[in-house]
Amino acid sequence: MNKQSLIALLACLVVAACGEQAAEPQAEAQPEISEIEALADEFLAAVMERYPSLGTQLGLEGARHDRLYDNSLEALAKWQARQDAWYARLNAIPQPEAVGSRDWVTHGILHEELSSAIALRVCRNELWQASSATGWHRGLPFLFEVQPVDTAEHREQTLARLGEVDRFIDTEIANLRLGLESGYSTPRVTVVKVPDQVRSLISDDSIFLSPATRADDEEFAVAVRKIYDDEIMPALNRFADFIESVYLEQARDNIALSANTDGAECYPLRVRSFVTLQKSAEEIHELGLEQIEKIRGEMRTTIDEHFGGGSIEEFLRRINIEPEFTFESEDAVLQYAVDGLDAAKEAMPRAFGNLPKADVIVKPYPDFASSGVGEYHSSSEDGTRPGIYYIAVVEPEKRTRAWQLSTLYHETYPGHHLQGAISLELGDKVHPIARYTYYSGFGEGWALYSERLADELGLYRDPLDYIGLYSDQGARAARLVIDTGLHTMGWTRQRAIDYMMANTSWSAIDIENDIDRYIAWPGQATAYMLGMLEIQRLRALAEEELGERFDLKAFHDRVVGFGGITLPMLHASILAWIEEQKALP
Repeated sequence: MNKQSLIALLACLVVAACGEQAAEPQAEAQPEISEIEALADEFLAAVMERYPSLGTQLGLEGARHDRLYDNSLEALAKWQARQDAWYARLNAIPQPEAVGSRDWVTHGILHEELSSAIALRVCRNELWQASSATGWHRGLPFLFEVQPVDTAEHREQTLARLGEVDRFIDTEIANLRLGLESGYSTPRVTVVKVPDQVRSLISDDSIFLSPATRADDEEFAVAVRKIYDDEIMPALNRFADFIESVYLEQARDNIALSANTDGAECYPLRVRSFVTLQKSAEEIHELGLEQIEKIRGEMRTTIDEHFGGGSIEEFLRRINIEPEFTFESEDAVLQYAVDGLDAAKEAMPRAFGNLPKADVIVKPYPDFASSGVGEYHSSSEDGTRPGIYYIAVVEPEKRTRAWQLSTLYHETYPGHHLQGAISLELGDKVHPIARYTYYSGFGEGWALYSERLADELGLYRDPLDYIGLYSDQGARAARLVIDTGLHTMGWTRQRAIDYMMANTSWSAIDIENDIDRYIAWPGQATAYMLGMLEIQRLRALAEEELGERFDLKAFHDRVVGFGGITLPMLHASILAWIEEQKALP
């Protein structure tokens, strides 16, 4: 799940409605709202204005789809000044005491959004996002696959947005160039694939041409093609050429974040921003080692009972190459996921009282992004546009069946899709800020917890699926060890690869891609296991406190019932819920 925070609001509608009321003296007075609500309204309206693609990504009714965000440093400076002002105003408002109330949720998320963003400025992230995992080309192209083209107005907006792509790319080049001059860069090893990735966007079926293929409008298709040929394609080539001729020569060899200016100060702040818990690198590293030992014990038992024993490491390599464990075709990879998704959908009512309206579908990765293991893209707020789970299907003979289901359950049901779609569909229960925010500690922690929950629901078919489950869990435990090792303890890339190879069934190419992601995206990889362990701790506490009164459906509905909250907020929410359950007759 390649997100840190998604926040949006129907700003244009809010502004329009206010204007109409001001013009009508006889209009009914609007109810007075709290200071927190007013600040959140203002903040989210500004977020939507700054990041207009969010309305498209989340399928928000009434959102415009005609701009990309201004990624210039001048626009960023103005935005940061506004963040400072909002944060000062928020700190003057007392924190609401009623846990779970609308204002309590809104205040907590506003505080996290602003305080984390201000703290992270030392990292200067805008100057060094050039890797194969974190560069603009990994996200922006997908926007045009969901760009609405159903009306003449939407098609005009599409042309306007396509017309901004070259400006956006040229600004990225300028930012990266300044980063090199200022001591900020992505490690060279994580950038070498970028030129080919960007050039793969240049083709007759480029994702930038997707709007034209989805609209039955020949004149529109011609206009899209002209922008693509005259503006976007040259900009893509400029970016790829810049990376090859300039960036790769000057990018740093040292893979630790500390090699960047202020990198040592930046790393713990990034961990805190992703996880929303404050833990030291040493503490995280040791926790990862402990979890690895537990998970290897589970692997040992399964291999001994079902696969004839032997070395764990050798067995994890075997299942990536031997035909009895892999796929015969790309269609077989896809169908395995589709069948697993159908089973998961059927099982969800046994663990949840509330389920999302939106469906989720499985699609193969497009060529420019085919190196991923799997990732989820959001459904729409009204539930009419399904979520999409992208999976890698290329080279099926090298893709083990083992972890296909655990990854599926992580990304769809009961993982990201269920939690994210429920969040989007909460309506007036929470302020929109809670529906559209995302924190890796909570979101990825929930998705990893969901892999284990799928086991409770009987969704794994055979012992090989369990090896996949333990492998995926082991990978997230290994991330605690590897991420801290790479960025604070002098680990080499090869040491990290070897460690992951020894503790997961992932293929060699997927492991190499993942290690490069940890190198390029410091801190994010720690969120999964740390988040899961916190959710498991809170469930165990609730089960102990409530005994026979513990209701798994009610617990899950409470966990996902307030949108994208922080782990400290989840802790407070579950403690309050336990007391509420005790008080019931």
